[in-house]
Amino acid sequence: MTAIKHALQRDIFTPNDERLLSIVNVCKAGKKKRNCFLCATVTTERPVQVNVVKVKKSDKGDFYKRQTAWALRDLAVVDAKDAVKESPEFDLHFDKVYKWVASSTVEKNTFISCIWKLNQRYLRKKIDFTNVSSQLLEESVPSGENQSVAGGDEEAVDEYQELNAREEQDIEIMMEGCEYAISNAEAFAEKLSRELQVLDGANIQSIMASEKQVNILMKLLDEALKEVDQIELKLSSYEEMLQSVKEQMDQISESNHLIHLSNTNNVKLLSEIEFLVNHMDLAKGHIKALQEGDLTSSRGIEACTNAADALLQCMNVALRPGHDMLHAVKQQQQRFSDLREQFARRLASHLNSVFVQQGHDQSSTLAQHSVELTLPNHHPFHRDLLRYAKLMEWLKNTDYGKYEGLTKNYMDYLSRLYEREIKDFFEVAKIKMTGTTREGKKFATLPRKESAVKQETESLHGSSGKLTGSTSSLNKLSVQSSGNRRSQSSSLLDMGNMSASDLDVADRTKFDKIFEQVLSELEPLCLAEQDFISKFFKLQQHQSISGTATNEAEEMDGGTLSRSYTSGVPQTILSEKDMIRQMMTKIFRCIEPELNNLIALGDKIDSFNSLYMLVKMSHHVWTAQNVDPASFLSTTLGNVLVTVKRNFDKCISNQMKQMDEVKISKKSKVGILPFVAEFEEFAALAESIFKNAERRGDLDKAYIKLIRAVFVSVEKVANESQKTPRDVVMMENFHHIFATLSRLKISCLEAEKKEAKQKYTDHLQSYVIYSLGQPLEKLNHFFEGVEARVAQGIREEEVSYQLAFNKQELRKVIKEYPGKEVKKGLDNLYKKVDKHLCEEENLLQVVWHSMQDEFIRQYKHFEGLIARCYPGSGITMEFTIQDILDYCSSIAQSH
Repeated sequence: MTAIKHALQRDIFTPNDERLLSIVNVCKAGKKKRNCFLCATVTTERPVQVNVVKVKKSDKGDFYKRQTAWALRDLAVVDAKDAVKESPEFDLHFDKVYKWVASSTVEKNTFISCIWKLNQRYLRKKIDFTNVSSQLLEESVPSGENQSVAGGDEEAVDEYQELNAREEQDIEIMMEGCEYAISNAEAFAEKLSRELQVLDGANIQSIMASEKQVNILMKLLDEALKEVDQIELKLSSYEEMLQSVKEQMDQISESNHLIHLSNTNNVKLLSEIEFLVNHMDLAKGHIKALQEGDLTSSRGIEACTNAADALLQCMNVALRPGHDMLHAVKQQQQRFSDLREQFARRLASHLNSVFVQQGHDQSSTLAQHSVELTLPNHHPFHRDLLRYAKLMEWLKNTDYGKYEGLTKNYMDYLSRLYEREIKDFFEVAKIKMTGTTREGKKFATLPRKESAVKQETESLHGSSGKLTGSTSSLNKLSVQSSGNRRSQSSSLLDMGNMSASDLDVADRTKFDKIFEQVLSELEPLCLAEQDFISKFFKLQQHQSISGTATNEAEEMDGGTLSRSYTSGVPQTILSEKDMIRQMMTKIFRCIEPELNNLIALGDKIDSFNSLYMLVKMSHHVWTAQNVDPASFLSTTLGNVLVTVKRNFDKCISNQMKQMDEVKISKKSKVGILPFVAEFEEFAALAESIFKNAERRGDLDKAYIKLIRAVFVSVEKVANESQKTPRDVVMMENFHHIFATLSRLKISCLEAEKKEAKQKYTDHLQSYVIYSLGQPLEKLNHFFEGVEARVAQGIREEEVSYQLAFNKQELRKVIKEYPGKEVKKGLDNLYKKVDKHLCEEENLLQVVWHSMQDEFIRQYKHFEGLIARCYPGSGITMEFTIQDILDYCSSIAQSH
């Protein structure tokens, strides 16, 4: 064990500046096979740290390693299991209980004894040693041992200690002085003993020599003890005198404590009273203003506003614990509640009266707007009411029921007022749209037969201007207009007669201006009212509450917002935008139906009015959405825009349908088809209307649909034409389409423009080739036969040996077409082409020039065939290229 102890000291503890004091070989209870060592160590540096370290062999078994260390101050209990019977088991209680079995009882006892000594020396907290024999625990440390411990020598708790360098040097000097110190240890020990006795004798003689000084010292000590006794007697007398003073001071201290406690309570009571007086006392002036304040003057409104704010502050003061149990506080709160209820009733009654009074004043100004296309200005009404905005906010925070009642009354009153104004406004707009003839006469001055349009207009909205029956009237109008579409609206088939009809550009421009004015009047009206509602009803401070059913649909129910209340507090609160939108929907519920009626009337007057309405409505929707995409104005105009877009699509569909149903006379030449010319006029009109418009994409889609329908209809008419050749119909119409698209430069129709040009070129070439084959029919047939023989594999120089195509047959065919005959044939061809082509497109010279070029090309082709198939025959045509040029020029000039 000693060897192991030295090895552990050297390898593990010396590098860590620790000294090993005791060691025990142990294993855990129940696991005897895995042995380890528990070591008691102290650090060499101060302050001294005492540890219990667990050391075990490595897995290979060639060296020891430090596994766990516990501070001795963390050891609570040392349990030796049995104080009488010898047992190797013991427990150490650190953060948990560790159960150990020592290899021998002696090692266990030595280790526990070392732990006890270390505890006595270094630790203030004493460890509890249970079931430990009293013999192991030293009740007191011997004086010699105390001295050694005090001097830093650890031999009392350690079996072995190395000599320091000085001790080793002294021993070596002593042994050098005695030659037999090593060979005869007994003789050396006897010598040392004799020298020790000599030293002891010298010490005793020294003590005996100093006996006189000791006696003097003892006398001095006796005198000092007598002085100490006298001092103690005086101190005892002083203590008796101070005892009575202490009792008096205790009484004074207790009295002072009671006085301080009373003062503290008085200060706290005064603070509470000041708090209640300062926060729950309403000035008499405020009370008078709440009870009798003038709500008609600006000064009175300001006084009432200040008084209401002061009352709200008094009611909302955060009371301290226990205040609500005071009778005076309860009385004051009840008084405040009565004042609030009284003022809330008075304020609500007055505002309702203001609503009614303002309504009468506003209605008196309606007459001056009845003949003008303008809406009354509500700014004075809003300005007067905004003086009560802060009071409305107070009412909203204190009595939400009355606040909502005022909101309902305002919506009911305003909805009726705006309904009258807006219906009268739209009535004037409809009369201006339909009540003026081309000469500028008003509707009231027209003859009776011309007032039919006015009667139809009145059927849209009723003679009284109400909305009743508007839907059914619109349905009837749509049925009537579908049966007599041509008489009521312009189409792509009747646009050619626009100059002779009442639906000219001036009428459309007038409609565009009226429609723009209607939207321009409605937009500021709605924005002003929305701004007023937000400020007057303080909705900009109205926040949605999480956890409530804010996402549920809350619709207008009989003019009220569907809400539930408990003690005047709303259980479901709408967001600011939802609240404003619902109020605006209630107040302006007639705008969308009236706009739809106006749109239906404009569409009935002229279906192309939908182009103007689409552009104007799109612009206003875009403007409204930039301000607030979810506002009432944006939503309403967006809904109306859907109707306008539907009418626009229906207009385009009707034009396509009428193209498909077009019928062409069989006795006259076709020329430029009506819908082709009218597409040009439609595109020109649409380009002027949609210039820089936001909804350009809708027009581009309509262009694509229309142009494809025009292409299909042109081919259909060309296939059905009997008077005019198909190529002529295709050539002229596609040339006109190409010219139109080139002039208007519509970017989305670039592909169609190229296609139209290609169709025009193809059919021009086809018509020229077909027409040239008729004047020189036999000559064409002869050379076609020659080309057929060559194509069958006969060599060109051998064609002349064919019976049907020999030189004699060639001369015979050529003689049939002298120059005079050729000129006559070309003249007849020119006349025929002139009959086929129309004057509007002016393609005669273009076609004639193409025929001249094609004729010359054929002439050169025929000459080439003669030179290759009839070499050396000397056969030539009886007319030259110059003759052809002269013939064509002469014919063109003569006609």
